[in-house]
Amino acid sequence: MPVRQLPEAVINRIAAGEVIERPASVVKELVENALDAGARRIDVFTDGGGRRLVRVSDDGEGMTRADMALAVERHATSKLAGDDLSAIGTLGFRGEALASIGAVARLSLAARHRSEPHAWSIAVDCGVKSGPKPAALGAGTRVEMRDLFHATPARLKFLKQDRTEAEAVREVVRRLAMSRPDVAFTLAGEERLPVTFAAALPGAAGRLARLGDVLGADFSANAVAVAAGREGVAIEGFAALPTLTRANALGQYLFVNDRPVRDRLLLGAVRAAYADYLPRDRHPLVALFVSLDAREVDVNVHPAKTEVRFRNVGLVRALIVHALKEALAREARRAATTGGSAAMAALRPALAGPSSASWSGGRRGWDWRRSPARPGDSGVGRIDAPNGFADPEQAAFAVGAPAVDLGAGLAADIAAAAAPFAESSVQALDHPLGAACAQVHETYIVAQTRDGLVVVDQHAAHERIVYEKLKAAMEKSGVARQILLIPEIVELDEADVERLLKRVAELERFGLVVDSFGPGAVALRETPALLGEIDGGGLVRDLAEHLSEWDETLPLERRLMQVASSMACHGSVRAGRRLKLLEMNALLREMERTPNSGQCNHGRPTYVELRLADIERLFGRR
Repeated sequence: MPVRQLPEAVINRIAAGEVIERPASVVKELVENALDAGARRIDVFTDGGGRRLVRVSDDGEGMTRADMALAVERHATSKLAGDDLSAIGTLGFRGEALASIGAVARLSLAARHRSEPHAWSIAVDCGVKSGPKPAALGAGTRVEMRDLFHATPARLKFLKQDRTEAEAVREVVRRLAMSRPDVAFTLAGEERLPVTFAAALPGAAGRLARLGDVLGADFSANAVAVAAGREGVAIEGFAALPTLTRANALGQYLFVNDRPVRDRLLLGAVRAAYADYLPRDRHPLVALFVSLDAREVDVNVHPAKTEVRFRNVGLVRALIVHALKEALAREARRAATTGGSAAMAALRPALAGPSSASWSGGRRGWDWRRSPARPGDSGVGRIDAPNGFADPEQAAFAVGAPAVDLGAGLAADIAAAAAPFAESSVQALDHPLGAACAQVHETYIVAQTRDGLVVVDQHAAHERIVYEKLKAAMEKSGVARQILLIPEIVELDEADVERLLKRVAELERFGLVVDSFGPGAVALRETPALLGEIDGGGLVRDLAEHLSEWDETLPLERRLMQVASSMACHGSVRAGRRLKLLEMNALLREMERTPNSGQCNHGRPTYVELRLADIERLFGRR
């Protein structure tokens, strides 16, 4: 087949395919143009998920008649003063947006520059242009795109349902709204109720307000400020507490010089910073803004400009990890407010009202005698007189002698920590986690604070304490070991034995010494003294399972932290162990001194705080 020159229309459509993938791509390009034009208000309207209509109006600089005629040509742009592509300071610079849209759809453009007496309009129908005509419009620009892919019907079958395309448009507007909190955005259409993001004040407070509008009140209530800078690179933004997570990474928003990007390097840095807090199947919520010299980042590596390339990759990654870790450590003792909200929501259905069978109506209201949660009813209509706190059911709240041995490690911790906290309950109320009042089901500690109460998961809390102590010991002088009087023989698969023996040196750093004991077993000879009496066999089996999932490219430090996490879980006080009141208070005080004590090693909250005002609302006192 001979070589031939393609027609201009075909060239434009091929180029359009690189830029315009779906209606959301049109919205992205047009909103970015509006932002580059200095707009302070942008209105977006769509129909049919954007396939039938996309209209973007702004109050920006507008265009003159001459600019408008040139703007719909390929590679025509007002965003490059010269030919230097190494310093891009605008969102759009390729000069392909309007020309690409006009090549595959019906495009109409109206704009008025402040220097012009009236507005001008121009139309492009699948690559066929009409000359500028006078139009009625205030200052700014209005762009309408109708019948997307009208000129290339084959592309239509690749579009998804209108609802799905509308959600993609919404996500584009959300990202651009987060990048520019000083600009007001409105998104409307037949598929949804109008969404408005009002312009926010400058500074961190305004940015957090916009993030709260976009990501929800839970994010703003549980966000910690992130800020760091080095060698001309600055990191700012907000990150959610580790106890507020999602099942996917869609809640991670990253911006480079106010440009929304989806960069694997940045996402990997976020994951590394949270690795000490979250399990593998949970993902954090973050909104980070990276600012650096335009010459230090290449934004021209992809036609859609969603990927970037840094000159100094290591610096950017290290700074993100450092900034996030510092912010999380600063607020490490906080637990997400969603825990308390969820607890209150769980209580409300039981007190919801007349729909319940236990609601007696009238002035009597709730009848506790008919409650399905009331213990002790042995027959219909039977009403037993209460016997006070001498009932057997109240034994769950006893704080007498421990029911079982706590183990040498925990006993040593409690003995060392309890002495300084032998204070009255009134004095203990002044502590952040308050004074212990009771232990429920030998699992949860209930403590009273000045303005509410706290429920602590004793296993999760002590797990974090042991974990942090293991890390601190490893950094200083190594973990002290205790020799077992009789080595414990643990039978495993041969593959698991081989994996364990390859990691002997790493395990010894945490005080765990194992030797080969034949083809299908290992001998556990020493364990960390910090853990006390533990199920050594269970620990070794768990470690063998974790080792099978290790990625060899995972940094050594991270692998060691996984070992420490497993050990901490096995060495922590278990659910079902009864604690004395003094021991519970000692555990609370230890939590207050321990970094990252708001969540355990698996990302679960260690405590839930209930405000007195919320509790009073349950009982109609507010």
